[in-house]
Amino acid sequence: MADDQEKDLQKFLKNVDEITTLIQEMNSDDPAVQEKAILKTEKRLLLTEEDPEEDECRTTLNKTMISPPQAPEKNADEINSALKEKGNEAFVRGNYETAILCYSEGLEKLKDMKVLYTNRAQAYIKLGDYQKAVVDCDWALKCDEKCTKAYFHMGKAHLALKNYSVSRECFQKILEINPQLQTQVKGYLNQVDLREKADLQEKEAHALLDSGKNTAITTKNLLETLSKPDQNPLFYAGGIEILTEMMKDCKPEMCTERTLFRTHNGFSIISGNEVIRRCFSTAGKDTVEETMCVSVLRLWQAVCNRNEENQRLLVTCPDSGRLLPALLASGVLTIQEQSLALLLQLAQTERGRSLIISHLDLTRLLGALVSFLEFSDKKANLAMGLLTDLALEEGFQVWFQANLPDVLPALTGVLKRDPKVTNTSALSQCIAIMGNLSAEAATRRQMSASEEFGDACLGLMARCEEDVDLFRDIMYMLLGLLMNLCLQSPFVSEVWATEVSRRCMSLLKSQDGGILTRAAGVLSRTLSSSLKIVEEALRAGVVKKMIKFLRAGGQTASRYAVKTLAICTNSYHEAREEVIRLDKKFSVLMTLLSSEDEVLVGNAALCLGNCMEVPQVASTLLKTDIVQVLLKLAGSDAQKTAVQLNAGIALGKLCTAEPRFAAKLRELHGMEILNSTIKHIKDP
Repeated sequence: MADDQEKDLQKFLKNVDEITTLIQEMNSDDPAVQEKAILKTEKRLLLTEEDPEEDECRTTLNKTMISPPQAPEKNADEINSALKEKGNEAFVRGNYETAILCYSEGLEKLKDMKVLYTNRAQAYIKLGDYQKAVVDCDWALKCDEKCTKAYFHMGKAHLALKNYSVSRECFQKILEINPQLQTQVKGYLNQVDLREKADLQEKEAHALLDSGKNTAITTKNLLETLSKPDQNPLFYAGGIEILTEMMKDCKPEMCTERTLFRTHNGFSIISGNEVIRRCFSTAGKDTVEETMCVSVLRLWQAVCNRNEENQRLLVTCPDSGRLLPALLASGVLTIQEQSLALLLQLAQTERGRSLIISHLDLTRLLGALVSFLEFSDKKANLAMGLLTDLALEEGFQVWFQANLPDVLPALTGVLKRDPKVTNTSALSQCIAIMGNLSAEAATRRQMSASEEFGDACLGLMARCEEDVDLFRDIMYMLLGLLMNLCLQSPFVSEVWATEVSRRCMSLLKSQDGGILTRAAGVLSRTLSSSLKIVEEALRAGVVKKMIKFLRAGGQTASRYAVKTLAICTNSYHEAREEVIRLDKKFSVLMTLLSSEDEVLVGNAALCLGNCMEVPQVASTLLKTDIVQVLLKLAGSDAQKTAVQLNAGIALGKLCTAEPRFAAKLRELHGMEILNSTIKHIKDP
């Protein structure tokens, strides 16, 4: 039995990513989400225990065998497997009664097959028969006390029965059995907490209503009034405004009126009203329709303030996924402002951001948010702040990577904007979001593959160069994006890489340390793509600029500078000679060799080794301890093998160019270390 359990666990872990998503969808507290995902989700949940051999378990309970006294027929396994499959098919079709009959028939033949209990429990949950679901989960656990699926369904059943503490214990038990499910269990426990909190709110709200509190009764009466059909739009708008003021006046932490709005079907009364729906759907809105839309948006802000259950109901409404992004993108300023305010309110919490990401049309939402860049006031900054908060969420990042082809045109449009007529701080923030998202290799690959996106980057770079001081923040963020794009090989094209390099060389004249550093960073990544780019950079004085960087210090800038020098000296004799001329006695490179930064050390050793190919240069180091330094590096335990390899190469070139260094090496018994390094060079 232990082997069977291990096989079951391994099979589960193998598909953990998919199962994570499916369980989260199945455990959604929104019926609409559950129904939408049912065909895919529930079939997969049923089939995770497909193999009867993995699920059969003979367990003795109170000294009585669960299995029938008589030996099962020879083909009992095959019969049960067929019944289970038949039940699964009925379940996926939504025919839960038939599914239960199939599972029950199988259990009559073999009473210790846990998968039939858990599947039947799931069917009972669908029919709202939660007590029977709990009983089936109990039997599944008697077959296998570590059956996480049984605890999962039992937790859901107890949650529906409002047995919150028991439900919480069930989900915590899953974590004890399998700590790797911590993320999922946290989600389940959050749902229990939210349901319990909502239940408490509703009890308090109804108690106040029964006690005759004026505002509670008024809330109920107003909703009844608003449910009247076919009234003038201003009739509804007036009632909604009164309702909104009531919601705003109550204490945020214990506003029973907001709960009564929910329990008396406030959301469905508003969203289901045909007059209100027509006002929302009209493209070119007149004054009355605009007033109606603004009134509803303000009401939603009021009823959702610090009320997570109301937030959930609003966002998970089937129409909301389409409606909120559409209103945000409407051409009516007041509607845009109120839509943005509502979304900002929802995004204040992790739960709210998760709801937005899970239920709204993110493609339309992203497009609407970037359209706010045309505003010169704080609305553009607020929109980009919202986008930043969403972009930091893992769920958004997963969505973004999967849907980048659909949103790339909107992002390209952002880069094509004229900074002179755009909110510069908002634009720089938007580009920063792109830069952060492009840190993922898959995202970067798609961006780099778009010639239009690459050209848009170049175009914005050129426009910002007209006044780098004025557009400093935009240029800084754009260079960060380009640094990530240049990690992708091959580039958009050699022509593109050449143009980027030219502009970065021009930016090296800037007095801004941040711009200088990032321009050097981009340059260090484009140079290696083409000898033509290296030649142009050499003619533009790149070696002198990089030596100046190194003398000024600064770890990040020094990294880029020494890498650039390593690339240049690796390809061109003229670069080696210029390094030698500018860094007399290699004082700069020698200093870098003693750094604790392995990237700096590795590239400094490479650059030094390249320079040793210039005749008569090695002898200038005879009075230094260069052999000891390089030997120590070649034999070090640095994590980056480039340190040992480049130090070994430099040491070899040094001894070749000047025999007296070879003698020194022998005195130090360093040949063994060098030979060991050479082996790594041959077989890195």
